[in-house]
Amino acid sequence: MPDLMIRVATDDDVAAAGALTAQAYHTDGLVTDGDDYVDELMDAVRRAREASLLVALTPTDGSEDVGGEDEDVPALVGTLTIAPAGTSYAEIAEPGEVELRMLAVAPWARRRGIAEALVRAAMREAVTLRARRVVLSTLEQMSAAHRLYDRLCFTRVPDRDWHHEDVSLRVYTWDVPPGPGARAEVAVWRPREVHDVDGWRVGLSGGFTRRANSVLALAEPRDVEAAVGEVERIYARAGQPAVFRVCAQSEPWDLDDVLATRGYRQVAPTLVMVRSGLDQVAAPFDSAGLEVGVSETPDEAWLSRWLDVKSSAPVDHGVAAALVTGSPALYLTARDGYGPVAVIRAALVEDWVALSCLAVDSRSRRRGIGRALTRAALHEAVRRGARQAFLQVEESNQVAIEMYADLGFTPAERYHYRQR
Repeated sequence: MPDLMIRVATDDDVAAAGALTAQAYHTDGLVTDGDDYVDELMDAVRRAREASLLVALTPTDGSEDVGGEDEDVPALVGTLTIAPAGTSYAEIAEPGEVELRMLAVAPWARRRGIAEALVRAAMREAVTLRARRVVLSTLEQMSAAHRLYDRLCFTRVPDRDWHHEDVSLRVYTWDVPPGPGARAEVAVWRPREVHDVDGWRVGLSGGFTRRANSVLALAEPRDVEAAVGEVERIYARAGQPAVFRVCAQSEPWDLDDVLATRGYRQVAPTLVMVRSGLDQVAAPFDSAGLEVGVSETPDEAWLSRWLDVKSSAPVDHGVAAALVTGSPALYLTARDGYGPVAVIRAALVEDWVALSCLAVDSRSRRRGIGRALTRAALHEAVRRGARQAFLQVEESNQVAIEMYADLGFTPAERYHYRQR
C-alpha cells in the first residue's frame, strides 16, 4: 500500500491502537459489548510496555471515517503485538520463539494489504530479536487470515493447536531461514585493501560503499580496546571514518556496546533477505520494448547506469569496477532504443547467488523492469548451479523490501554499522 508506514508505537499512538483493536474485534464478532476481553484489547499501554507494539499509519485525505482525526495527521489503520517467549503476552511461544497477537486492521482500511504489511514487519522484527521462529494462533473460522499466513510461508502445526475455554485455536509457525553468513556476504563484495587487526578484517576501498570500507569482526581480539584504537588509526591514515559492521556473528559479543561507549553512532540498519526454490521465480527477461544482455564483465555503460542511480557524488569508475569484479559475477543490462535503462549484478558463491547493484533509470520506473531484471538474474544464476539467493537491503528502502518480498524473499539476518 503506497505511503503506509509501520513503526513501533509511540506514546501518541497507544490509545488509538487500543481503541482500534477493540473496534476491529467487535466488527468481526469476536467480542461483544460487556465482554471482559474488551478491556485487555483496549489496554495498548500495557502491551507497549510489556511487549513490542507495532502500528501502521497512512495519510488521510478526508474521505475516510477515521474518527474525526485531523487530516494532516496520519491515521492509525492497524496494529500487531510481538511477544517474546516468557513475557506476559506470550501464550504458547517456546524458548527462541516470538508470538504474534492481536492483529487488527481498521474496518474502513481493509483489503489494502495492511495486515500483510504488519505481519511482514513482525517477521523482520523477529530477525532483529534473533528469534528462531514466529508463532501465532488463529480461530478456525478466520479463513482470510489463513490464506495470508499460507502466502507468507507460515506452516500449520496441528500438534500445537489448543483451546481456550470453548474456543478452538489453530497454530501457525514461520521459521527464520538460514542466511549465507557474513563470510559469504563479504566474499561477493571484496574490499580493494584488507588489513588484519588481531583477527578483525579491516576493509578499505577509497570510501566507496560501507560494505567495502568497514570492519568485519568475526574473531575476538586479545585486547578489544587496543584493537579498536588500531582500527581508528588505519582509517585515519586513509582519511576515512572508522566503520564497523555489527551482526549476530560479531566478536566480542558486546561489540555494539563497546563502540557505542566510544561515541560510535548506529547507521544503515540492513536486512539480509533470502530465497530458495529459485525455479519457481526465475524467468527469462520479458519486458516490452527492451532487450537484455548478460556479460561476465561490466562495461562502461553498465557502470555508468549503476553509478548514476547509486551515488549523487562523482565516483571513480576504476574503484567501482574493482569492487564489482572482485568475485565471479554476471552483469545484466536492460536496454531500449536509447541505451541502458536498468542493470543488476549476480555474484556466485558456493550454491548461493548474491543480487546487488539493481538500478533502474528514473524515466523507466514503475514499469516492472526491476522485477523482471531480478527474475532474469536468478534465471541466469540457476543455469550456473545456484540453488539459493540472497540480497542486502537497507531497512529504510521499503519499496525495494516490498518488491523482494513479493518475489518470495524473506528476512534471514540483520546487521547495522557503527560509524565514528
